[in-house]
Amino acid sequence: MQPDDTSKHTNRLIDETSPYLLAHAHNPVNWYPWGTEALKLAKEQNKPILLSIGYSACHWCHVMERESFEHVGIAKLMNDAFICIKVDREERPDLDEIYMTATTALNHGQGGWPMTVFLTPNQEPFFAGTYFPPTDHYGRPGFPKLLTQIAHLWGKHQDQLVEQARQLTTRLTQESEAAPQSIPFAVIEDVVKNLHSEFDHLYGGFGSAPKFPPSTTLSLLLRHHQQSGSKVSLDMVCKTLDAMAQGGMYDHLAGGFARYSTDAQWLVPHFEKMLYDNALLV
Repeated sequence: MQPDDTSKHTNRLIDETSPYLLAHAHNPVNWYPWGTEALKLAKEQNKPILLSIGYSACHWCHVMERESFEHVGIAKLMNDAFICIKVDREERPDLDEIYMTATTALNHGQGGWPMTVFLTPNQEPFFAGTYFPPTDHYGRPGFPKLLTQIAHLWGKHQDQLVEQARQLTTRLTQESEAAPQSIPFAVIEDVVKNLHSEFDHLYGGFGSAPKFPPSTTLSLLLRHHQQSGSKVSLDMVCKTLDAMAQGGMYDHLAGGFARYSTDAQWLVPHFEKMLYDNALLV
């Protein structure tokens, strides 16, 4: 599926200052920035909101733009059935945090960018995902098929979707307001055992490719070693950090680490650096 010529299109993002949003200003999608105009229109027209959140350095954000947002046919599906809002997560981390929480809740802990969230006109999420290809691929439905299905569900089962969104919003709100509790050391011991079962004893890290720098996991293991003296915890940390430092994920010229390695050996980096990754690794 090839994108169509979009040179004649200009949407409301043309008045924004974010480079990421401006890069989408000539998509044939009728993008709105997050704001009163779009949110009011969703209520007036009783249309669900299609919220797309990304950022300039995100590879798959650019892929989805090229494959879907620049395609006139797919854009028409978006424009006809939804109020389409584009958000730069670096400009609105508050919105990113809210809807990433919903995305991971709806996808068994999985999230990422581009974040694709479908909301009721009251801004409550009822379906969410990340990258969707233009046709069925990678075990994911094609984006046009997804758009058609959700538009159909909104037309036929709107009350059920609204109730589902309301329940999810209530649950997430209650969880966010819950008082923090200390974690018993026995629970941490169980977590360390599970991590050891997933540990890559050959290359370090956890699980298979792609491998992300497991900053918070390594921090937990260091704390466990400090409290228990466990050599196993310390060895997992050292093996992982040594492998990352010696591999291609580390930028040997400019310093810092890429967002993740596309292979299990930390050799082939995904060429973007995230401030929060490098801050945690320090």
